[in-house]
Amino acid sequence: MGIEHKNGGSSSLDFNVPLLLDQNQSKLKDLEASDNDDVNFIGTTSFSKTCFNGLNALTGIGILSTPYALASGGWISLILLFTIATATFYSGLLIQRCMDWDPNIKTYPDIGYRAFGRKGKVIVSVLMHMELYLVATGFLILEGDNLQNLLPNVECFEFGGLTIGGKQGFIIIVALIILPTVWLDNLSLLSYISATGVLASLFIIGSVLWIGVFDGIGFQQRGEFINWDGIPTAVSLFAFCYCAHPVFPTLYSSMHKRHQFSNVLIVCFVLGTLCYASMAILGYLMFGSEVQSQITLNLPTNKLSSRIAIYTTLVNPISKYALMVTPIINATKAWFPYHSNKRLFRHMVGTSVVMSTLLVALAVPFFGSLMSLVGAFLSINASVTLPCLCYLKISGSYQKFNGEMVGIGLVIVMGIFVVIFGTYASLVDIIHMSKF
Repeated sequence: MGIEHKNGGSSSLDFNVPLLLDQNQSKLKDLEASDNDDVNFIGTTSFSKTCFNGLNALTGIGILSTPYALASGGWISLILLFTIATATFYSGLLIQRCMDWDPNIKTYPDIGYRAFGRKGKVIVSVLMHMELYLVATGFLILEGDNLQNLLPNVECFEFGGLTIGGKQGFIIIVALIILPTVWLDNLSLLSYISATGVLASLFIIGSVLWIGVFDGIGFQQRGEFINWDGIPTAVSLFAFCYCAHPVFPTLYSSMHKRHQFSNVLIVCFVLGTLCYASMAILGYLMFGSEVQSQITLNLPTNKLSSRIAIYTTLVNPISKYALMVTPIINATKAWFPYHSNKRLFRHMVGTSVVMSTLLVALAVPFFGSLMSLVGAFLSINASVTLPCLCYLKISGSYQKFNGEMVGIGLVIVMGIFVVIFGTYASLVDIIHMSKF
């Protein structure tokens, strides 16, 4: 997902968002190009399409890990899921208020700049790019895990006398398949493929439900009520599910009736949370403490419904990878303005990004732990802490001691606790798993 931010000429933040737009959107783009600084510009996207775009941004690969998150913390962690959902919904409203406060704000980094100047914009930008980079890395790990699950007999690959493990080989193959997509100048086709994320999530939930009801798995596992040691992991993974906030300013700006954006957030967060909670409960009842970091790894591969879920899981990350890394590529190109318009240079930068994510995926091939780290350190900061801090600074509310100040303060404190304990737990898990 992404945001398109322009400031004069080229920008280090060029996010291409696969939004479904109304028919006169071509006119909208022409107007943007001719007068990008027009603060009175009104978008043309309808309420329903904005809801779909918001759901597509909010529901992603995180849904695969919600059963594992629930198993990590026990049934009590469902409360944590709803707490994170509430906090991130509220921070989404704060983003809307920041944009209402200053019509010049068009993107998420603009909010950071309006609140804390250039340093604020840099911090927001760095967090966004780090999150995109690690999510793209997670895509490669996810592909490797699920391909190995589909083809368990492929234990290793041999390249020129070098033997590579099955999972590592699959990760390398997927990276090579993805590589040409980052060379594309026009990502519109991939954008619309990735916009099927909502349908993909529904397909996966439906497949898991079918397997539990009709394919003999059942819902017999009782699970634990609470597992204190797993609470930080559970919170971190739930936080990762709600990391769509950098896209919200684009959704808001694209709307024809912007005053309805709060209703868009209600629809998106209610439906998104229902999807996450449903998958978490189904998976935990089916597999209990044996559930893996991705629910698809527990599914019996000899069943058609399982294969539908796994194939859906495999296709979506391939289409989304280029969209995720394009902002990183553009940010890198911005450092070299004399070469930024050369196609060969873009190909070199794109190849370097893919190869670097490949190396990270091979070095840290632990999907659950890596996404937990993303959720604890990056998603919480980008989706909870920063929106609250920026709103307090932009609105001046930090100078007043009232109910709003107390509520926002509590949300910030919760975010800080998640960052500290969640990041620590994730790093410990990664170090522990790396030893085996």
